[in-house]
Amino acid sequence: MKKEIQLSDHFTYTRLLRFAFSPIMMMVFTSIYGVVDGLFVSNFVGKVPFAAINLIMPFTMVLGGLGFMIGTGGSALTAKTLGEGRREDAERYFTMMVLFTLIVGGLATVFGIAFMEPAARLLGATDAMMEDCVTYGRIVVGFTTAFMLQNVFQTFLSTAEKPKLGLLYTIAAGVANMVLDALFIGVFRWGVAGAALATGLSQCGGGVLPLFYFLRPNTSLLRLRKTRLEARVLLRACANGSSELMSNISGSLVGMLYNFQLLRFAGEDGVAVYGVLMYVSFIFVAVFIGFTVASTPAVGFHHGAGNHAELKSLLKKSVVLMFAGGLMMMVLAWVLARPLAQIFVGYDQELAEMTRHAFRVFSWSFLLAGFNIFVSSFFTALNNGGVSAAISFLRSLVFQILCVLALPMLLGLDGIWWSVTVAEVFACVISVIFLMAKRKKYHYF
Repeated sequence: MKKEIQLSDHFTYTRLLRFAFSPIMMMVFTSIYGVVDGLFVSNFVGKVPFAAINLIMPFTMVLGGLGFMIGTGGSALTAKTLGEGRREDAERYFTMMVLFTLIVGGLATVFGIAFMEPAARLLGATDAMMEDCVTYGRIVVGFTTAFMLQNVFQTFLSTAEKPKLGLLYTIAAGVANMVLDALFIGVFRWGVAGAALATGLSQCGGGVLPLFYFLRPNTSLLRLRKTRLEARVLLRACANGSSELMSNISGSLVGMLYNFQLLRFAGEDGVAVYGVLMYVSFIFVAVFIGFTVASTPAVGFHHGAGNHAELKSLLKKSVVLMFAGGLMMMVLAWVLARPLAQIFVGYDQELAEMTRHAFRVFSWSFLLAGFNIFVSSFFTALNNGGVSAAISFLRSLVFQILCVLALPMLLGLDGIWWSVTVAEVFACVISVIFLMAKRKKYHYF
């Protein structure tokens, strides 16, 4: 039986991939069961309801994205504290993050339900889409606390050296979501309400089951213990994790802009195509995100321990793996463009052809996406939230907004599909500049 991998280990390529395997599968599976909602709605309810849930999704994701901020920033601080040999403080910080998530989740739920209809109007919902937008959004937001907890525990389970347990929880939640989707949409015909309810109930499993695990004595590095909230610790963690929140908010804002542009250039069909691209790209990008979920706790631990040689090794190996993975994702996306388009919108051949073409153009973005995602998370692990947020802000908001506004004027509808790739090129340049600028401070070169 192979020895369990610890954060304090030296990471070879094999050991790094072994440690990252469960988080990668966890994030991929999370994305897949999210995609199932879209598949069922598109095929059983229709393309207008499918467009409606894609239109309102940016608003719901911004609220749930608070969990990513707390989880990534909190786990980086906790991993660094573990590396410094202060396990009791690490457990206190971990507990604070969970308590804070419960509080913020409750507030976000109230806010989201109250402002769902105005948000749908702001996002450009047509009269035909409005009812589905509000119905789906309010039900999903009702489970925001569970969604946030799920996001928090996904990162902390790697920090606790229990990535395989995180994968088991995710599989359980995913299977539940798929079964409930089939039941609520395919059998009961509850439409978008059924899709939202299936998603929310499955998130309860992903968010609540780990809570019980950490409340009891366990074999991980972490356990929930009695503590009080400390504003200094929470602010430090949230500031450090702000890049992940910024990425989430930026993605949502950019999603709104894409939808506005697509409604202008291609109508509701364009929004439906973009929905397919986002669903499928979630799965591809999940590979990169899963790798960072695994690697950044190790980076944070060795940073806290002052082990510069291992930091250098982790950075080099991670960059190689991200570029290799990016090439594989691009080729796979190109090959699968046609069958994926048929799966989602095969009932409308004109829409399917538009989707196939758009996805092949979009696939080039995967070449650099992994590297850019890793570098931002790398600085989060070093507890440098400023640099991490700057990379994320420029990559996911500034460059994409400039591209999606400018390129359609030159290339028409194709300009929208090329926008993400061009933005990734600019972001890659910025990522390299920051890596070079901070090399002496952190000694990773």
